[in-house]
Amino acid sequence: MVSSTVAAGAAQSYTYTRPSGLDAGLLGLSTSGGTTSGGPSAHPHFFSGVLTQAAPAAAALLALADVAQTRYFQPRPTSFRDPVVTCNGDRIRMESFSACGGVYARLDVLEPALDGEVHERGTTNVDVNGPLREALARVGGSDPLHLAVGAEELAVTTMDGAVVEKKVPLPDRWLRGFAEVQVITAGFDPRGELDGPGAVRFLRTLPRARREPLWAVPAGRTLRVTSRPAPGAVCLAGTDRLRTMLPLLRFARALRVYGPPITHGGGPASSVWELELPGMRYVLTLSPQHSRGFSGEGAVLEDIATDEAAGDADLLGALLSFEPRVEPDLLAERSGLDLARTKAALTQLGTSGRVGFDAAEAAFFHRELPYDPARVAGLNPRLRSARALVEDGAVRFAPGGAAIVLTGGGEREVRFDGDRASCTCPWWFDHRGERGPCKHVLAARIARRAAEETAAETAEAAR
Repeated sequence: MVSSTVAAGAAQSYTYTRPSGLDAGLLGLSTSGGTTSGGPSAHPHFFSGVLTQAAPAAAALLALADVAQTRYFQPRPTSFRDPVVTCNGDRIRMESFSACGGVYARLDVLEPALDGEVHERGTTNVDVNGPLREALARVGGSDPLHLAVGAEELAVTTMDGAVVEKKVPLPDRWLRGFAEVQVITAGFDPRGELDGPGAVRFLRTLPRARREPLWAVPAGRTLRVTSRPAPGAVCLAGTDRLRTMLPLLRFARALRVYGPPITHGGGPASSVWELELPGMRYVLTLSPQHSRGFSGEGAVLEDIATDEAAGDADLLGALLSFEPRVEPDLLAERSGLDLARTKAALTQLGTSGRVGFDAAEAAFFHRELPYDPARVAGLNPRLRSARALVEDGAVRFAPGGAAIVLTGGGEREVRFDGDRASCTCPWWFDHRGERGPCKHVLAARIARRAAEETAAETAEAAR
């Protein structure tokens, strides 16, 4: 893999030894450089075998690719970003993000749909090009589909092969979106389930081109769509963002939806929509509003604001080995950390693309994205601003425990109520914490934590 450090406005280069292709029933997905359980690899070779459900697999891979090149908000032509593929041993996960950053898509090809040999566990990018898409669209129900994820088993068109170098802009919000999705969905619960025919009826009767948030409420064996939130409902922000599921409905076995607790009068929220296919799951996670990308949600900021979480993440990262399920309890036991610190460290690992979250199994999974973890904190403007406020001495504490933060806009008061905090700034007034803490709350928490650590060290020295 030929790559440059990803920076704002820069492009990351992927080099493939030859294009991906479909030849005589062999689906060869060419890999760029990636990370395996044995370390970095220039062109890793993960799997070779047969997809036992060829037609749904081909259709779902096309759907995943469609998400990656779609800008749902303010549509316009955009460059294609190659899906991220992780081999976890008993399954292959393929992930992509929409160009607008508001839709996360994942295809989990599970063990019942795989018949072959796992050569290595790890993560890479795979080339999904135009000719491959055309070939996948022609795969029929009885066609065999052999899968090779790697460089060695691809059909070649010349004696020495072709080198395909793709320079695709990967904005910082792509990484931040992956991080936010895994933090947000880790708090979701199952909210509804439809069988195959019910899934077909529900998805095909949704109002088209509806961008305003709707709410899907369980009603017997179906879901009823309403314009107002209600307890037990799941937010559906932008019905058009589910359209890549429509070509998959002929294979659908069930539709499951996941979301956070909803109350009367609650605001829009993210949601997970999972279509069960034969031996596979096709998953779409939607941001709270059509115009909102995941990168600005701020759910990760509390956990990455501490040096402790960064240190713990280094410890836990050394214990990961591309498991299909990362168990926090087991990691806590192996690392010697308590469960709260383990979960915070998993969040930190998520911000650097090292773990994701599977709502279907309510479990984290290990994967590696092609980013430098040292840059993670710099990707969050609010966190950068908060640390600058602390360094400038802009935080002081008033009697009663409230914090006064001096900024260019004047003084902001941060009040604490247990683990919760509020601020008098316009950002907090507009969002009420629904999009993560403001820079003033972050600065106050950082300063308070530093003061507590200093007091503890002083007391220890005095003993």
